Amino acid sequence: MMNKLIQTGFVRLPQILALIPIGKSTWWAGVKTGKYPQPIKLGANTTVWKAEDIHALIKKLAASEVQ
Repeated sequence: MMNKLIQTGFVRLPQILALIPIGKSTWWAGVKTGKYPQPIKLGANTTVWKAEDIHALIKKLAASEVQ
C-alpha cells in the first residue's frame, strides 16, 4: 500500500482516498477536527497534502487497528 504513494512531495485528495477507504466529506470533516493532516493551498483550485504527513497518518491508522 505504501509503495503507491511518493515518499516526499505533495499528493492530491484522489491519491489519498485511493489508499484510505473513506469518502470526501468524511476526509474533510477529519481535517476540520484535526484527525487528518491540514492541507496546503497551492492555488485557487489546487489543494495538496505533504506525502510525509499521509505516510504518518497511514502508519497511525494501521497501529490503531492492531490494538
